[in-house]
Amino acid sequence: MIALSWRRSVLTAALALAVLPLGPAPAAGVPTAGSGDPVFPSLGTTAYDALAYDLAFDYRPADRKVDGTTVLTARVLKRSTGLELDALGLDVHAVRVDGRPAGFRAHEEKLTVLPTRPVRAGAVLRVEVVYTADPRAALPHTGWVVTPDGFAVAGQPDGAHTVFPCNDRPGDKARFAIAVTAPDELYGAANGLLTATEPHPDGTTTRRYVSREPMATELVQASVGRYTVRERRGPDGLPLRDVVPTARAADLEPALALTPGQLAWAEQHLGRFPFETYGLLPVDTDDPAAFGFTGLETQTLTLYKPDFLRRAEPLIGSHMMHELVHSWFGNSVTPGSWADLWLNEGHADFYGLLYHYERGWPDSGGFTTLTDRMRAVYARGDQWRHDSGPVAAPTAATLFDSQRYTGGALVLFALRERVGPEVFDRIEQAFLRRHGHGTATTADFLRTADEVSGQPLSAFLHPWLYGERTPPMPGHPAWTVDQVDPGVARETGGVPHGSGTL
Repeated sequence: MIALSWRRSVLTAALALAVLPLGPAPAAGVPTAGSGDPVFPSLGTTAYDALAYDLAFDYRPADRKVDGTTVLTARVLKRSTGLELDALGLDVHAVRVDGRPAGFRAHEEKLTVLPTRPVRAGAVLRVEVVYTADPRAALPHTGWVVTPDGFAVAGQPDGAHTVFPCNDRPGDKARFAIAVTAPDELYGAANGLLTATEPHPDGTTTRRYVSREPMATELVQASVGRYTVRERRGPDGLPLRDVVPTARAADLEPALALTPGQLAWAEQHLGRFPFETYGLLPVDTDDPAAFGFTGLETQTLTLYKPDFLRRAEPLIGSHMMHELVHSWFGNSVTPGSWADLWLNEGHADFYGLLYHYERGWPDSGGFTTLTDRMRAVYARGDQWRHDSGPVAAPTAATLFDSQRYTGGALVLFALRERVGPEVFDRIEQAFLRRHGHGTATTADFLRTADEVSGQPLSAFLHPWLYGERTPPMPGHPAWTVDQVDPGVARETGGVPHGSGTL
């Protein structure tokens, strides 16, 4: 805490004259076109490529605020007078570019950074932003989860830039190193592997983490709380790390112990686990109503409501599989845009349901097989298309509707019925190999299906993904679709942000 506070005070004094007045627009010559994302067109930018983030979070329990430092290394793709970062609700104190003081301007949900000279295309810049954040601040949307003794992060889909300034779009993955400083009675955790633990004379400790593989901004996790770390081994010795509230550790152990077996099942279908570690982060919250999800697939450390994990395995196993499968679909292969979310959620629901029915667990709907469940989903297909749009064409309002989840699983079920389980598995594994630790779009998935199968599957899948009516289900000519009721409210699945509709 001492080191960060000292650096922030020095930079604030040195850069006081560099701060520009707040205004409604950035300076001339700074690209502002946004990323062109179909769902969040103003979020992120394609003017530069984020290569790495070095994040530091210093938790101040006295006022429950966080002092932060973000160091972004980026390659500039378009000549300009500055760079635009996504940022909302951050009290920015100072900015440096390649070690030199830079001007900056906050406007809307952006932070415009103005170096002392224009930036040429191809240049690699190191942008340092020193700021303070209040996790309890009232914002239109937030990536903070406030807990009784600290915080956690839930950036999906558009909240990461309320936690740290960034290029907040899924298509711009980068390397991450994260340092979390907290009083000694608390524990700071983050994505990846713990590489250093540094105690300080003022009674605080800094823990440093490094993620081996690139990560999207919406998958970042950093948390402070009264935690106990539980370690165990998964398949092939994979190190597993759960960070759990100390007071709940014993109650949560039965659920935590399920992970090795779940990993073994997932690897049989999807191949080797793609990251250096995995684990769960169950957290309490000051406001349960604000915890708008059951689980969230923050990379290598899945965020959970602790009460959910206290239930019996048949009631939580399929959902735990859903979040685990996101390690492959969503975290390793990240959607190129938010319109491709079905690739994440549809796959997570499909394998979560497959896992559920293979085990013969009780089903609240009375279904005993995946086929029975998919027939019921099929019947609602036209209604969901009416209420939430086609599977691969969401809006910001319908992004986390059931259509992206179980509707996406229905598309995958149709594909498997068309080509058979063996070819389906080959398509899945080829897609993961080709795009692992990168990004992919729906078009990439269609291309892989065509090439692996040797069939024109793009033509088959396009109506399933983009059509206004539900196509016939291969092999099931008796399946019918219910008539659309235009007065029925659209379904949201009840719990947004990666929770699934299992």
